[in-house]
Amino acid sequence: MKQIQIQIILFAAAALFVSCAQTSDKGGMTFQMDTLLIRNPIISGFHPDPSICRVGEDYYLVNSSFQYFPGVPIHHSKDLVNWELLGNVLTRESQLPLRQANSYGGIFAPTIRYHEGTYYMITTNVSGKGNFFVTATDPAGPWSDPIWLEQGGIDPSFLFEDGKCYFVSNPDGGIHLSEIDPKTGKQLTESRLLWRGTGGRYPEGPHVYKKDGWYYLLISEGGTELAHGLTVARSRNIYGPYESNPANPILTHCRQAGESSQIQGTGHGDLVQAPDGSWWVVFLAYRRFGGDFHHLGRETFLAPVTWEKDWPVVNGGNPVAGQFGVPASWTADISQPKDWREEFDNPLGPQWIYIQNPDLSRYQVERGELTIKGGAPLSANDHPGFVAVRQESPTINVETRVKVSSGEAGLVVYQDNTGFASLGVRKGRAVLHLELKGVSADLGEVPVQGAETILSICSSDGMQYRFFADGQEVGTLNTTLLSSEVVGGFTGVTIGLYAVDGNASFSYFDYKE
Repeated sequence: MKQIQIQIILFAAAALFVSCAQTSDKGGMTFQMDTLLIRNPIISGFHPDPSICRVGEDYYLVNSSFQYFPGVPIHHSKDLVNWELLGNVLTRESQLPLRQANSYGGIFAPTIRYHEGTYYMITTNVSGKGNFFVTATDPAGPWSDPIWLEQGGIDPSFLFEDGKCYFVSNPDGGIHLSEIDPKTGKQLTESRLLWRGTGGRYPEGPHVYKKDGWYYLLISEGGTELAHGLTVARSRNIYGPYESNPANPILTHCRQAGESSQIQGTGHGDLVQAPDGSWWVVFLAYRRFGGDFHHLGRETFLAPVTWEKDWPVVNGGNPVAGQFGVPASWTADISQPKDWREEFDNPLGPQWIYIQNPDLSRYQVERGELTIKGGAPLSANDHPGFVAVRQESPTINVETRVKVSSGEAGLVVYQDNTGFASLGVRKGRAVLHLELKGVSADLGEVPVQGAETILSICSSDGMQYRFFADGQEVGTLNTTLLSSEVVGGFTGVTIGLYAVDGNASFSYFDYKE
């Protein structure tokens, strides 16, 4: 029964939209007549730690990016449902020095805010100097160089009110607030402790909001795994004291009601009010495949928020499902499974990311080919010859044609430098190689003929990858082996092109969901 429920969620989520003809119950939430059912997650694949702001009719959403460059993807939407990648906020090494960052390092949770014509993105580079913010007058960029902040901790956020800029983060295991100068980053008041949460571990991800005379402090607790959740406190004074919501946590699947859901690890959210007055929360969660494993990373989900006795209530207090209801007057979910082809006849778009700061002279795009000058092995985590896209669906088919001049090159499914599966061409053979927590193994190989080889990776069920070279199956791999539970880290699977110890040219990249 559990497997059937999971499959129903997966395939129902792919529908454009469903108009309910009668009252029905889906995942604990009641949908009334003329309600559109929209799929969750709203931004799938490795898009954790979402933060959102609305400017007029436009929504902007950012996510953390860890060891990848460029950093902090930014999406745009008109309706909270259909999202377009605008680009990346941090596109220069001066903004984003990553050194030897791994999947536990680099850029942690960002916040996006708008005030008087300026957009602010506030975040932490844990592999660099800590908390900083950048600004722009256009969310598509360019964004400024970093302005550094004095208060420590991670997951920083701003609140603008009455000519003041308040800054919150979580140094010393508690949520602290100070006033800063938003032009220079200079701290104007001493840091004051607001709240330590309800007792869950890792109180983090703080955001402060003002509504109806109350200051609301929304945080995450429990760690970004199964015990993750959102809690909230309120005060009439921004400096406190803050009273905890008696109904905390206001969102978690770490209860009996949510324990059987495919969606787990719900937390780290940000509130937004729509033009129609309704309230919503974006938050991270992950989808399990093959038991208690997730390989796609933490994804961005959406749920409705109501207010009862001046407290926010997420999704009516029910678990969040793989589809949810919005008013029928909203724009329908018009997103489709992604099928796109990179012909390498233009510079690489914003969906392409590198490990750490790339030496772009090693990547050449011209006349329908991407040429990569390879470097150290992927396991070395030292600016490898590698460029990738996020895997955004459990069911995918990726294909490329590679010509290897020397060394090894091919396709790779990459969780981090301690957990990846590469399908590489070397010395007339295509070899499937697994790197897993210090263990290296070749899982299969086939001979290949000619100067060019067509390589492909597919997954038809989210449970298993299959690897092919010139139509010959080289081997298979259970997706659980590349899950966060096995490999570790804070990211999700990316699928990339790589070269080691030589040069290789790729003539296209097909990505189909």
